[in-house]
Amino acid sequence: MSLAGYADGNRLRIGDGAALVAAAVAVAVALDLPIVEIVTIGFVERSLQSATPIALTAIGGLYAEKSGVFNIGVEGFMIFGAATAATTMWIISGGDPGQSDIWLAILASVLVSLAFAVLFAILLIRYEADQIVAGLALWFVGLGFGPFMAVLVWDSRNSPSLESIDNLAIPVLADVPVLGRILFDASPLVMITAVVAVAAWKFLNDTRYGYWIQAAGENPEALDTAGVGLTRVRYAAVIFSGVMAGLGGAVLLAQAGSFTGTGDTMVSGRGWIGIVAYLFGNYNPLGAAAAALVFGGLDMLQIQLQTVGINVPNRLVNLFPYAGVILVLTIWGSTRTPSAVGETYESEE
Repeated sequence: MSLAGYADGNRLRIGDGAALVAAAVAVAVALDLPIVEIVTIGFVERSLQSATPIALTAIGGLYAEKSGVFNIGVEGFMIFGAATAATTMWIISGGDPGQSDIWLAILASVLVSLAFAVLFAILLIRYEADQIVAGLALWFVGLGFGPFMAVLVWDSRNSPSLESIDNLAIPVLADVPVLGRILFDASPLVMITAVVAVAAWKFLNDTRYGYWIQAAGENPEALDTAGVGLTRVRYAAVIFSGVMAGLGGAVLLAQAGSFTGTGDTMVSGRGWIGIVAYLFGNYNPLGAAAAALVFGGLDMLQIQLQTVGINVPNRLVNLFPYAGVILVLTIWGSTRTPSAVGETYESEE
């Protein structure tokens, strides 16, 4: 599917989104809010960074659901990824982490998430466990795993200050006014996520295996009849979703520079927002990434309001991303899920 085809098929959705943006601008003008002071380059940069872990998780989740498996455990995978990255960074650096340690920690998170994802896929596909129950169970395990690892390493649920990822400036392009600072003098994790989103979209819509994934969620019997291993396709998609969510958690840690294991941990609902993001994006990786940016912007709005001297209670501002989730689910609740999501299928292979 081309970008033009996607836009044509989602004309109403895009129009509604544009109407919401226009309404938000109108409200801001009516209230005489300093829009120029709020929507700064720094705000956009922080919004992109905040969106990155959500986008990675959303892309993984939509692949699983496209194949017919609802991976509601992405929040748990994000916690695994963040906790593993934090403890790995501390251990391999001897308590004094540097930039190279961040990349090793991310790699370790991917490997740990891969192991958990394989076990999770076996549970869902081979043993046909209830996908909702198993996903929630994984989340609860993650809520215990994160603080346990932190206490084991630091005798505290929260880590000391670790190391956050430095920006990467691309010569010449970084000097372009406005866009240079936003796109080419930014976190390399943001750049990687942008590449992943485009590659995931291209793979899903323009490759044979991408078509198999979509067929597995829409008409598994037809796929099986065609001689394609349905079980293998679903295994690959579910494992990919777990790895992507774990990577999202590791990216969140690399940007924050420390691990928080109290409450709902530092992940704090981002996995659930990732699920909403791919619903908002209509199961399209590019749409999911765009939705993640909206939620990232809402998350960073608190800092901007404080910067320009607008006094809004912190608790109220912290609700903005979740209010956005409710709004999205209300307006776009008619998103059509793949026909065979949650259904088991006895393959003849």
